[in-house]
Amino acid sequence: MNFLEKYQKLVSEGIDKNQFTAKPTELYDPLNYILSHGGKRLRPVMALMAADLFGGDLQKALKPALAIEFFHNFTLIHDDIMDEAPLRRNHPTIHTLHGVNTGILSGDALMIQSYRLFEDLEPELFKKVLTLFSKTGVQICEGQQLDVNFETQDNVKNKDYLTMISYKTGVLCAAALQIGAWVAGASDEDAENLYQYGINVGVAFQIMDDYLDVFGDQEKFGKKHAGDIFENKKTILYLLAQKYANEEEKKELDFWYSKKTDNVDKIYGVEKIFRKIKVDEKVQQLIEKYNQKAQKYLDRVSIEDSKKQPFVQLAEYLLNRNI
Repeated sequence: MNFLEKYQKLVSEGIDKNQFTAKPTELYDPLNYILSHGGKRLRPVMALMAADLFGGDLQKALKPALAIEFFHNFTLIHDDIMDEAPLRRNHPTIHTLHGVNTGILSGDALMIQSYRLFEDLEPELFKKVLTLFSKTGVQICEGQQLDVNFETQDNVKNKDYLTMISYKTGVLCAAALQIGAWVAGASDEDAENLYQYGINVGVAFQIMDDYLDVFGDQEKFGKKHAGDIFENKKTILYLLAQKYANEEEKKELDFWYSKKTDNVDKIYGVEKIFRKIKVDEKVQQLIEKYNQKAQKYLDRVSIEDSKKQPFVQLAEYLLNRNI
């Protein structure tokens, strides 16, 4: 991950310089709290990587990159409320500490603050970026609603799931890359190819998250083990299990996914089926598929291949992370 360090450092410094000091502190302190937890900050890093690829000014790209990070964390605050999640990045979630009402208000404030970070862009670029950013925000909401719908929907298909994660995760990665490219003066064609690269990398990233929810090291992952099973989420693991399970295994899956309980028997029973059918191997193959699609779009970007190596490394990291 050394190739990301200079970008992560810039993002960290930018967040430190943009600490919220206004009142009421009950509204703003939770924003500083969630932003201080760090994480990999991949989305703002992607914006800076894209700007750097086209020889752009990283300082000019920094505020738009922070806007993407702020918006992403707004979605996490609200996701955690909807999922009743106790942890985020190994820290108590905001609504757990401060209540649901403060969580909603703080999330809303962070979303609005994200838009303010584009204000320094020249008018034509500002309009272009805001149009994409607003479209992306709506798609994220659509993806989240699809995710909620799937919990009680019996006939979820693979294509439905892939649409959902494209909206919920892929589009923000893609927008980060396109915005970074635009800020650096890239052509619309190159920016669009980076956007499509980002969609596919984002899908691969979310599929890996679904995988790690069950098969990852939970101490490093920072979330409740098998939280998706507890929430009856129709992730790709569940859909592949339904596809390859025998009738007896399907009946057991249907039984467990008809109950919303964190009973260890449920977690054990579902995990046992996943392992028996080798869902983990099938998921890894799907991640590789989307990695290859991403690389095809990266190849179309009209920059010499040597300068694209950080993007190749990024995709490889997403494919191979074993936390």
